[in-house]
Amino acid sequence: MAAVAEVSGEAVAAKTLDTKPTSESEINVQVQELVAMFKKLNPLAKEFFPSSYPNHQNSFYFLNNGQLSPDNFADTNKPSGNDFFPNNRRRRNNYNQGRRRLNGRAFKAQREDSIRRTVYVSDIDQHVTEERLAALFSSCGQVNDCRICGDPHSVLRFAFVEFADDHGARAALELGGTMLGYYPVRVLPSKTAILPVNPTFLPRSEDEREMCARTVYCTNIDKKVSQAEVKNFFETACGGEVTRLRLLGDHVHSTRIAFVEFALAESATTALSCSGMIVGAQPIRVSPSKTPVRPRVTRPTLH
Repeated sequence: MAAVAEVSGEAVAAKTLDTKPTSESEINVQVQELVAMFKKLNPLAKEFFPSSYPNHQNSFYFLNNGQLSPDNFADTNKPSGNDFFPNNRRRRNNYNQGRRRLNGRAFKAQREDSIRRTVYVSDIDQHVTEERLAALFSSCGQVNDCRICGDPHSVLRFAFVEFADDHGARAALELGGTMLGYYPVRVLPSKTAILPVNPTFLPRSEDEREMCARTVYCTNIDKKVSQAEVKNFFETACGGEVTRLRLLGDHVHSTRIAFVEFALAESATTALSCSGMIVGAQPIRVSPSKTPVRPRVTRPTLH
């Protein structure tokens, strides 16, 4: 149905607007003619319906008194409850944002708790391993994690030690000045938490845990040193067979890393004493590996 009046209605309207009323009776006649014209308009036409309402052609029908009712003619065109209340979409978005803020607050609280349970240890001798450092602080409480890091060109390194509770972290502060290797360590409250290890890299079975006991993690490897030279170095220095070696590097870092797996766990223990030895042109650092050297998966070629 068109949104404008019929031709007869338009003629009446034009006549009504062009003729100036001279008496009250004529005014009443013109008003009645205008009312009759407006009754012929279609309120559901596109010109009279907001474009923001979907399915406007079938979303409403008239009651006997001419008022619009939020109902439909067919269930297939039934709009959702949000079609009649556009602000509901905004409320739903606000609800999702509120859930994200709640999750963010929970994550922040968990991170702050982890920071309270962590201490920062500096001036660590380059020959000190994570196991040796963790053993020092185990007298203060249960050690959940211990990470040694630092500049590969520096003699001294730093570490983060996380305890099971904040009591252990407070007790660890008393160990500041303890001689570990050739230098006294400094212990301070940490300002950051230890980044969790990707669980997919951790041992998944008893066999992989046994592989970790036979594997060492080597860093600060000169890029000019080949994989065969790294293998020959460890077999000569440790007197044990290297069964698997993974040498990794990129174009960003100036050095490379390696995972070296021995046939015997005793050889891996001996390899820890190789930390600080010169391989190529730089001293390497050796520590126990937290992840096994998994064999590479070869994908079948398509013919």
